[in-house]
Amino acid sequence: MPNAVSPTQRLLTEGDLTALLRERFGLTTVHCGPLSGGTFAAVWRATLSDGRDVAVKVGPPAGVPLLRYERGVIAAEARYYRTVGAATAHVPVPPVPHADDDVVVVGLLPGRPLTELADGSAAETVREQLGVALRHLHAVTGGSFGYDGDGRASGATWRTAFTAMTADLLADAADWGVTLPVPADEVLATIDRHADALDEVERPALVHFDLWDGNVLCDGARLTGLVDGERYFWGDPLYDFVSPAIGRRMEDLPEHPVLRGYHGGPGPHRFTPAQRRRLMLYRLQFAILLLTEMPSRGMVGDEARERHEWVTPQLLADHRDLG
Repeated sequence: MPNAVSPTQRLLTEGDLTALLRERFGLTTVHCGPLSGGTFAAVWRATLSDGRDVAVKVGPPAGVPLLRYERGVIAAEARYYRTVGAATAHVPVPPVPHADDDVVVVGLLPGRPLTELADGSAAETVREQLGVALRHLHAVTGGSFGYDGDGRASGATWRTAFTAMTADLLADAADWGVTLPVPADEVLATIDRHADALDEVERPALVHFDLWDGNVLCDGARLTGLVDGERYFWGDPLYDFVSPAIGRRMEDLPEHPVLRGYHGGPGPHRFTPAQRRRLMLYRLQFAILLLTEMPSRGMVGDEARERHEWVTPQLLADHRDLG
């Protein structure tokens, strides 16, 4: 059956995927089927003739409009896995035997998304292990700030890169006719007012960006994978505390297990005033992304209304508290 849920997800059949893997990489498929989750790429599971189980991510159809940062994002995911795999053994990522600009084939990791694990001691243990993994991930250093790849926002300083990344999202919102709760010029003025806090970030650390529970794999109480890293960038490690506490503020959760794992001991773990301002800026940008991407994902009706009603108060609260 076709597996697309948004315009960016390519419609594929089993025959399509089998032919694609054979033609692109010379792989013979014994069995394959679509995987659920995600709204950008088509994701399938396949068993190859040599017995390997793999996940296959296929980029959007040619000509489909994308957000600015999404250009080349499929190849970026392969770079994320390979960069992490080469840099540290403490962050579980899949091997990447095959990849090109449009398709990524990765080894299938054990476990299931943390979204499927009921809250309790096992989930708390996984979140603490996530904090440990993040500490190792953030030790990986890039050559510049922002996204890599041609035509994607970057800069010599974190202030420059973060401003450019946000400006691109604001331009995307204008292109797609998305009316944001805060005008674009006010958003950029807010960033400029707090540039001194951004200037504290002097090292471009590897940032996953998208570590909500659906992208954290676990097997019982064991962390087994940090996946879907196509949105990664080089910047402030603090940004990776946004998604693990999505809908809340990590600075208001000093005993959070992610912080406990990250800092290597029990809390409370506090943030400095400048760090708190940066976290508010990052949530502001993240909220803008969540609203801006809705038309490109084909989100309409109740789905669009519910996201708007959920995101808008958070966006306005952070903008208000930033003064």
